[in-house]
Amino acid sequence: MHVGPVQPAEVVIGVDVRTGLQSDDGAEALGMLQRQMQGDASADGAADGHRLHQFQCVRHPQDHVEVVARTELVVGVLPAGGTFFVFLDYMRPPVRLAALSSAKVVFVFTHDSVGVGEDGPTHQPIEHLATLRAIPDLQVIRPADANETVEAWKVAVNHQGPTALVLSRQNLNVCTDGSAVARGAGIVVDNANPAVVLLATGSEVSLCVDAATELAAAGVAARVVSLPSWDRFEAQDAAFRRSVLPAGVPVLSVEAASTFGWQRWADDCIGIDRFGASAPGGTVLDRLGINVANVVARATALSSGKA
Repeated sequence: MHVGPVQPAEVVIGVDVRTGLQSDDGAEALGMLQRQMQGDASADGAADGHRLHQFQCVRHPQDHVEVVARTELVVGVLPAGGTFFVFLDYMRPPVRLAALSSAKVVFVFTHDSVGVGEDGPTHQPIEHLATLRAIPDLQVIRPADANETVEAWKVAVNHQGPTALVLSRQNLNVCTDGSAVARGAGIVVDNANPAVVLLATGSEVSLCVDAATELAAAGVAARVVSLPSWDRFEAQDAAFRRSVLPAGVPVLSVEAASTFGWQRWADDCIGIDRFGASAPGGTVLDRLGINVANVVARATALSSGKA
């Protein structure tokens, strides 16, 4: 099944939407399209044909996700199972098996960072993105906002293999048009002659947009790039990759997770290479350096060669 333009409720740049919530909207829009393709706009999805099945699971996620992966292989539907990102620890075997088998399934992970907040380090993912990205043949997408989340669903449905969508708990400012997802990366804020590139995923993209505004006021021209999917970006030709990350311009990566692996794209990395803490999500992010002031300071140093 190939999905063309799918239009859930329009999300306007500047509003705040939790990507985990927007994922439901994107899935619902795909379900509506599926029913239209089947010729019954009032159907509940049970008609014959390639179907999108979604359910949420939190308890015993390893069992539910194994069912998700096996359902696609045996029945021929498009299953999507969801749980907190930290529970990937339980789910790695079926996720790996889905990648090994090229099973067309969607793994929806929410609560993707220390932004989870008061639940503390046991529920705050740190190394999990690096773990997912290390699995061969698994498409991994961490959208920056609601628009990228909708585009991520479209890409997942058209992808011949498993996809992991990594989504936020907290509301995120809508700062992109969603176009970065198709090729893995895209420019969100640009300058004719950037002195530094701020390269981010997920919730940190809007943070970098704010940092770029402060950098501009200080006379430092910054380009902001959203990199929702490493694997999709790496699949592009060298000319496109250079157009996004130009040679000779230093790159600062910003992601609320382990910095492991970021050295392939960036000259300096802001991340979290320790376990989190139990406090409100915004407080934890700020205390661990995921804030505008730290991005501005590190970008300024990098652009002047003092990093």
